[in-house]
Amino acid sequence: MITDCYDDKTESIITPRDFYGEPKHIVDICLILFSKEIHSHLFDNYTCEKIGELNACNGITPIYKMNYKGKDIAFYLTAVGSAVASTLCYEVSWQTGARNFIMFGSCGSLNREKTDGKFIVPTETYRGEGASYYYAKPSDYITIKNSKKISSIFEKLNVPHVLGKVWTTDSMLRETVGLVEKRKEEGCIAVEMELAGVQALCDFYDLELYNFLEAGDVLESSGYEVEGLHGANHNLGKLYIALDIALSL
Repeated sequence: MITDCYDDKTESIITPRDFYGEPKHIVDICLILFSKEIHSHLFDNYTCEKIGELNACNGITPIYKMNYKGKDIAFYLTAVGSAVASTLCYEVSWQTGARNFIMFGSCGSLNREKTDGKFIVPTETYRGEGASYYYAKPSDYITIKNSKKISSIFEKLNVPHVLGKVWTTDSMLRETVGLVEKRKEEGCIAVEMELAGVQALCDFYDLELYNFLEAGDVLESSGYEVEGLHGANHNLGKLYIALDIALSL
């Protein structure tokens, strides 16, 4: 079973060294981007330098560095999904030296009243995916350990937000009525697709993850509302919040 996949007693056979050589030390902080529009905005408004690349048989993902108010910050456009997003995070850390990752994607709201007009700061996430079980002992939820720090930064920046449990899924097409209701009964206020795996990997390799979400679509037993998804995916406001978080670290 997948709950048997955690092994911290024996060594990994494959490591980033096999693909990228020795680890580098270029920056301390890196943004994990999901939006091509936000990615393009950085190129249009800042001087960006390529400092690495993620290689795969289906293409290359560049890693860039920019300077924001005197601080060098790396960024890259990640893939969607817990398994790939978590692996890429570690490969980027290996190539750049980044130990602090700021991840800010969109999500589906499970509680319209709590999330409307606010960013979501996850405190725990349900492990409804596979990658996290390779990096953390089996459990239903994994703690998002820097949630209080993010909330404190948001309070200083006067950013409206709500703290709460979320749900990481591997398949948005199987977010059934029954599963939505079950997660809501457990207190989950949103659903997304990366956090459990990325947090588990960061804990395993002693990296720091700072995560917040913006709700776009809404999942309710009565149906699905998708109207706000594009805005939540590409909102430039959350980019500058993430950059201000970087300055606070």
